Amino acid sequence: METEVRIPAGAAKLDGNLSVPADACGMVLFVHGSGSSRHSPRNRFVAQTLNDAGLATLLFDLLTPEEEAVDMRLRFDIGLLAIRLGFATDWILQEPAARNLRVGYFGASTGGGAALLTAAERPESVGAIVSRGGRPDLAGASLPAVHAPTLLIVGGADDAVIEMNREAMARMQCEVKLELIPGATHLFEEPGALEQVAHLASDWFRRHLPAAS
Repeated sequence: METEVRIPAGAAKLDGNLSVPADACGMVLFVHGSGSSRHSPRNRFVAQTLNDAGLATLLFDLLTPEEEAVDMRLRFDIGLLAIRLGFATDWILQEPAARNLRVGYFGASTGGGAALLTAAERPESVGAIVSRGGRPDLAGASLPAVHAPTLLIVGGADDAVIEMNREAMARMQCEVKLELIPGATHLFEEPGALEQVAHLASDWFRRHLPAAS
């Protein structure tokens, strides 16, 4: 069952949707640079696949509606997105329904960079990361400090992003794997492409996010 939540983030309140299956084995926070994670059809599809696999999910808007309306550039502000993700992480760790679950991040686009930046600052809190068509290079100098096992998923036809991911991967010291979806472009709109993303993400999180004792 999905529950609507409001997450305090400093002066802002972030709207979200929390789903916690029975006997969940981990909690995955979705991080999307556009600020529209909660409504993204692609993210909602992946979240449903994770729920079906026994993983809890939190889809939330990194930006408020007012922020989106005033300044579209904020969706590219990696520092701000990482701060907001930090607030959401602190909130979910105290949420009774998810308190005993280890946290993972599913980042898309610039959200991939924000997820890695936040994970570097919270090595004890974040157990795994999956980036879909992400920009891990935007985490910059924080990349070597990431401890969480990281899966980078990129469309096989998304040449520029493949190179960015390979360069970031070379700077990382944790367990990291690059998966290319053959024929897929940046938004994974090709038949079957998003299904592959969802199943790869599900397997990665189930491997690295066992329920905390």
